[in-house]
Amino acid sequence: MDPKPYLEFLALQRRTTVVITDSGGIQEETTFLNLPCLTVRENTKRPATIELGANQRVGRDVNLLGREVLKIAAGQRKVAKPIALWDGKEAERIAAFL
Repeated sequence: MDPKPYLEFLALQRRTTVVITDSGGIQEETTFLNLPCLTVRENTKRPATIELGANQRVGRDVNLLGREVLKIAAGQRKVAKPIALWDGKEAERIAAFL
């Protein structure tokens, strides 16, 4: 698949069951969209996504990745807690502050 424009890519994510990524930005997007995210990295710059259950780091362990995908596909996904201020209203808060 060729790269997609941002809004089209968000729409694709919204219609999926699980997202597998190494991108920190996508980890944030899936958290906001309340989608399960499996991160194929040994670390993340978005630790809040993991701490609150929106994201799981699987590293380079393809067996773990496969097991987690199967769990999510079977409906055994973690329920993520909302991340404070990740509500899409930052521009409103900035405007009110200014």
